[in-house]
Amino acid sequence: MKKKTASVFIASFLLCSLIPASLYAENEGAKPLSKNLIVLIGDGMGPAQVTAARLYSKAILGTESLHLDGYYVGQASTFSERGEADGSVESGMITDSSAAGTALATGRKTYNSAVSLSNEVVAKPYASVIEAAEAKGKATGLVTTVRITHATPAVFASHVRSRKNEAAIASQMLDSGVDVLLGGGADYFTGKEAGGKRSDTTIVPDFEAKGYSVVQDLAGLKALTAKHDKVLGLLGRSHLDYAIDRDSSSPSLAELAGKAIELLSAKPEGFVLMIEGGRIDHAAHANDLPTMVKEVLDFDAAVKTAMDFAKKDGSTSVVVTADHETGGLSLGRDNMYDLPIDLWNRQKQSSQMLNAALEKARTLDEIRQLVQAHTWITDLSDEEARFILKGDGTDYEREGAYNAVISKRLLAGWSGHGHSGVDVGVWAYGPIADLVKGKIDNTDIAKAGAKTIGVDLDAATAGLQAKYWYPRFKTAPGGSVVYPAKALAAELGASTEWDETSGTVRFVKGGTTIVVSLRDGSAALNGQAAAYTVHVDKGTLYLSLDAFNALSGLSMTWDPLSERLVRKAG
Repeated sequence: MKKKTASVFIASFLLCSLIPASLYAENEGAKPLSKNLIVLIGDGMGPAQVTAARLYSKAILGTESLHLDGYYVGQASTFSERGEADGSVESGMITDSSAAGTALATGRKTYNSAVSLSNEVVAKPYASVIEAAEAKGKATGLVTTVRITHATPAVFASHVRSRKNEAAIASQMLDSGVDVLLGGGADYFTGKEAGGKRSDTTIVPDFEAKGYSVVQDLAGLKALTAKHDKVLGLLGRSHLDYAIDRDSSSPSLAELAGKAIELLSAKPEGFVLMIEGGRIDHAAHANDLPTMVKEVLDFDAAVKTAMDFAKKDGSTSVVVTADHETGGLSLGRDNMYDLPIDLWNRQKQSSQMLNAALEKARTLDEIRQLVQAHTWITDLSDEEARFILKGDGTDYEREGAYNAVISKRLLAGWSGHGHSGVDVGVWAYGPIADLVKGKIDNTDIAKAGAKTIGVDLDAATAGLQAKYWYPRFKTAPGGSVVYPAKALAAELGASTEWDETSGTVRFVKGGTTIVVSLRDGSAALNGQAAAYTVHVDKGTLYLSLDAFNALSGLSMTWDPLSERLVRKAG
């Protein structure tokens, strides 16, 4: 009998151990496993990026391993959904940061370029673990080395059809309730009259009116104390400087993370914090290996800051991953079984900083002088110099060619300047570690985070979807904004009848009927002429908002900045 019981126990244990985290990540009502959650994302940090940083750390810094290494638990897939991005259809096999970030933040897949929205004609917002945590009274924060309005921080606190709509992202962050925002991107909080990129007005005073302390430099950051409940740190007009280019006035990611943890941990309800090493991705896009390695090390130092706090606190879970790999990096090339790591520390600044001088050069000698002044290379060949002068044939032009020459000398290869589809690493500490072990999908990280701190992603999502929808839209001749009639009517619970003989379309809901003539563009509401804007584009019928309000009995309004329908105020 004992043997049978033991066998059943072992079989049950083995079965449970094979169940992926995605199947049990949602367990609402269960006791939270941790009070606090810290999510760290190394943007573009694939396996080769981590290995390169470790090799550098060992050879140059005399450190055998990265801080990350002791917390490795598995790997995550990164694919997105099929969709349109920048006018072209993409399969979803290779994700961008907004789709991958949406998965990490909300536990849902979407199309490239979408910021925490569903992949539909009438898209719906998905709530992030930060938004769900706010519903339970937890403090929240976002920290990054890029613009705070960039894709990865954006997915945790905003919702737009395109990640390019950074002015809307900034405005939504004002209403998001996030307590601590630290990064770059001041231009998207500043109107054009003050040299910024917003077409409306500067919104920094609006943050101050809501109680945010605004800081713009390292001195201001260091002066913050726990009494500062809300903080907006805009530490650069765009992205922060690369680690290789920083001076003493520029904060490291570890300093940003440490200050955010200090401020948020003072809140008794607990907190959720996302920390992004965003410029790993940028250096890898440019194929700038030396700069990229130092960005990974900068991120690794922030991991140490988070882990040190978690170990001391005793009620904090930490999960670390990447949104995707960038550049298709390989360590080793050209059949050379070697890596000259001693040279990886010999580039004096990022290729981005050197690029302006490269673009001004007109002769091979000028190229040689620049390369010699900023690297260890004193024997640049005519062929290499001509290649740099010509450019690499991509948008990176001379900077790309320069990095190709440097990478070849360093025996590092790149598949291109874009993302790749490889799995990325997952590292974790605390109770969340058991939920993200082995081979998982990136959506499992958000689900595991929600389970760990006991918040309800579905309930938070339902609350958002009751307020906002994000339909595709057109601007009709005359300037009216119009919406896809069949799709939006269906979402409102109306039926649609197409009569090809008469060339009319009939929308019916309850006792309300709208008839639209495709032949002359006229419309009628319950048999009476109605002045709705009717527009047909590529076979799709679009109608103005007044038609949908009449059909549904609602009073929806259009938010032109965020490009969304406001279904319910508040």
